Amino acid sequence: MQLYARRVYALVRSRLVTRGADERSSVRTRSGPWAGAQGNDIAEEITQSVFVTVATKLSTGEYTERGRFESWLFRVAMNRIRDEARRARRQATPTDPETLDSRPRASEAPGESGGELDSLRRALGELSDADREVVELRHHAGLSFKQMSDLLSEPLGTLLARHHRALRKLKELMTGHTDSDHVSHAEKTA
Repeated sequence: MQLYARRVYALVRSRLVTRGADERSSVRTRSGPWAGAQGNDIAEEITQSVFVTVATKLSTGEYTERGRFESWLFRVAMNRIRDEARRARRQATPTDPETLDSRPRASEAPGESGGELDSLRRALGELSDADREVVELRHHAGLSFKQMSDLLSEPLGTLLARHHRALRKLKELMTGHTDSDHVSHAEKTA
């Protein structure tokens, strides 16, 4: 747990924050069932669940080394995140005005300030699921590209290219201009 707990929690929290309540929705939000302190609590519960599963599988001999332990651990975490998304979709959402007014706004979430961080989160929410998954596995979970290749059963070169494109998309979304804009501007000043 000492080696992986922070990375698993970071991955879980990141996936919950950028998904919003409906993982199929193209709109991702910092409000809803996973915002603020409630989201932190759910992320902690999921992280604990991951490690309970790991401990159970290791103690009963159900886990057999077929690949890298780290890849398996993060696959368990991704499965738990999907389970939570399914569970949340099945829950009724209270809609009375008092409940809606009492929900924290994105700007009121504790410990979350700064325009760049908000901009990054919004940009992450606009990425496709595949691109966001690669960025989060690399930067939140801290997996190497080889580990990600094992986990996702994708060729290493494909993941490298997808990661590069995803980072470029993030930059474009955050700055508001594309690489072609930079070229055009450079040509104009030359």
